Amino acid sequence: MNPGYAAASVTAAIWGLTFVSTKILLQTFTPVEILFSRFLIGMIALFIVSPRRLRSKGWKEEKYFILAGLSGIFLYYFLENASMLWTSASNAGVIVSTAPFFTALLSREKKDIRFFLGFAIAIAGIMLMSLSSISVNTEGLIGDALALLAAMVWAVYAVVTKRISTFGYPETLTARRSFLYGLVFMLCPLMFWNGMGNGREAFSAQNILNLLFLGVAASALCFVLWSVAVRRLGAMKTSIFIYLVPVITVMASVLFLGEKLTLLTAAGAFMTLAGLFVSSR
Repeated sequence: MNPGYAAASVTAAIWGLTFVSTKILLQTFTPVEILFSRFLIGMIALFIVSPRRLRSKGWKEEKYFILAGLSGIFLYYFLENASMLWTSASNAGVIVSTAPFFTALLSREKKDIRFFLGFAIAIAGIMLMSLSSISVNTEGLIGDALALLAAMVWAVYAVVTKRISTFGYPETLTARRSFLYGLVFMLCPLMFWNGMGNGREAFSAQNILNLLFLGVAASALCFVLWSVAVRRLGAMKTSIFIYLVPVITVMASVLFLGEKLTLLTAAGAFMTLAGLFVSSR
């Protein structure tokens, strides 16, 4: 198998499980607490693997690392985590998977009628899922909207990482530099907190294992693999693998979180994935 396809597939599989881990951690931590802990662990893991220093060529390259940290590390994951305060992990996973549409809109690649048809089908699917959320919880629409906004932000990150991949630096170093800027952007919200979690409960074995999974596997490992995939396949083709994420998320949410899969949610998820498939052909 092409290394790019393998890297994108493994990344999508792991990211599909992150929604379940985050949903569990939200019972104890705030969205930004999870975010900060996750990427601090990830950055430490990357430093252990590759302690070398990345020496960029000044502002003309550094600005892309800053934008990557702001968009793909801070804003995207903050919006994704926050969305699950109001909506289910299943909904968030499916809606976030629309990122390839917005990536395509920002890219210079030619788009035909199938892309716009797929986009329309996917948006209709998201509307069905939102109707299902509202029927269970009127605030579910807030969570769905935040998840959709996260997908838009990810498109910016996908295009930026494509540019970063042309600099020729090792993926571990570029991911670590992006993590660093993301953590810097998180410091402002951290100033408004009064400690981590809820006492001893924050240090339960379950929470520690989930934070390690998010930090080491889903962040350190997957961001390197994602960079490899983007460099070999391109931003648009790599982003298509994101439609594997909701399939895993929905199955894992039902299995581990006990979330109910309503008819509207199932129909909406099917339409969203169908739209992604049509647009990627």
